[in-house]
Amino acid sequence: MTGLFSGFERLAGDAAHAGLKRAAVAITVVEDPRGDGGLAFVLTRRARTLRSHGGQWALPGGRCDPGETVTEAALREVSEEIGLILGADAVLGVLDDYPTRSGYLMTPVVVWAGDASAIVPNPAEVASVHYIPLAHVAREDIVSFITIPESPRQVIRLWIDDDHIHAPTAAVIYQFREVLAGRDTRVHELEQPVFAWK
Repeated sequence: MTGLFSGFERLAGDAAHAGLKRAAVAITVVEDPRGDGGLAFVLTRRARTLRSHGGQWALPGGRCDPGETVTEAALREVSEEIGLILGADAVLGVLDDYPTRSGYLMTPVVVWAGDASAIVPNPAEVASVHYIPLAHVAREDIVSFITIPESPRQVIRLWIDDDHIHAPTAAVIYQFREVLAGRDTRVHELEQPVFAWK
């Protein structure tokens, strides 16, 4: 799987994105704990008490600390949010940087965690942990695009766990699934719904 994640866009040096704060999220791949032999990734529901995006679907992640690389930040956030201690050797690669409407330049880092049994969510940050089979996100019928009056760009949504997941999380998952299918799909121009703009 490691060879799939190379050649993605770094926007940090682009003048158009210079004012954005750096952030990282982790697509944490595990053996599906349902025991069917498949693989899944970890999706969380953020604690409602969080002042930013409380209650929303998310990948483990957050703002980069001073001097921290995006891979270091992603691994730290995995540890803080879901209790997994992973080393640099767990990193499979990175996807495209995604500029968010809330002022971040977010880098998705794909990591291999293997056994999911060690996952312990931090209740201060995570309300629930969900294991999404890679086979589910490969389905065409979970992807939809809508338009909103506030932007000419398409808003992406994914139907996962009986709910719509929106960008930026949906954009990251969508690119991940496209990479797994061998398709070179860019997502940084996909729009977010207005509720995610702050």
